[in-house]
Amino acid sequence: MGIRRDIFYRQIGAKIAYYRTLYGMEQSQLAEKIHISQSTLSRIERGKYGENISIAMLLDIAEGLEIDPSLLTTFTVLEKSMWNYKLYPDM
Repeated sequence: MGIRRDIFYRQIGAKIAYYRTLYGMEQSQLAEKIHISQSTLSRIERGKYGENISIAMLLDIAEGLEIDPSLLTTFTVLEKSMWNYKLYPDM
C-alpha cells in the first residue's frame, strides 16, 4: 500500500486556503506577510508545490495565519483514507 502524496499535498493546501479565507485574508496579503510570492502560495494551496514544501514554510504559513501548525497537518479518518491506494484492487 502506498500514500497518494498528491492528495496529501492538496489536503494541506486546502487547509491553508480555508484558514486564510476564514480570517479574511487575500493570497497576496498572506504571501507578503510570510515573504513568499503570491504564485508560490497559490501553488501550495492547490497542492502543486509538491515535495519542495518544507516544515519551515509550513511553520511560516501557520505563523502568518496565527494558527497552531498542527491544524495544517492533522487529518480526519476520512481524509487519511484517501491517501491509501492499492496497485491491484481486489476484484
